[in-house]
Amino acid sequence: MRLVIDGDGCPVKEEVIQLAKKYDLAVLIVTSVDHYTTKDYPDFLKFIYVDKGADSADYRIVKEIKQGDFVITQDYGLASLLLSKGVRIFHHSGQEYLPETIDALLTQRYMGSQLRKAGKRTKGPKAFTQKNREQFIIQLDQELQNREIKK
Repeated sequence: MRLVIDGDGCPVKEEVIQLAKKYDLAVLIVTSVDHYTTKDYPDFLKFIYVDKGADSADYRIVKEIKQGDFVITQDYGLASLLLSKGVRIFHHSGQEYLPETIDALLTQRYMGSQLRKAGKRTKGPKAFTQKNREQFIIQLDQELQNREIKK
């Protein structure tokens, strides 16, 4: 089992790395070459860099994913592709994407897109707060604890 991060724009990378260390898990970050880093990271972390372009990281994550992995992404489309692959998917707010809720999220995204195409203004995502970060850590930590108990 790994923690797989959709790295482009993910605000909780460091928190995921800390939790991975706590539970002795591997981390895979898939991100575009725009986010290349020379920062030193622990050996349990691997980066895969992909070309710039819409959905490049998403397609690579779909290719790399293994049953049992936990994925962190804010992309509803990617989440919908992964739900059938035996993985658990979390938004950086801590919310888990589920088969019974993904259609509503995708519909909401589609409707917003249609409104913007028609020249209407829509609200963007709310600012990511420290409280959101703390909630994410609590939620993911709890899910990883539960996974350990079930072993």
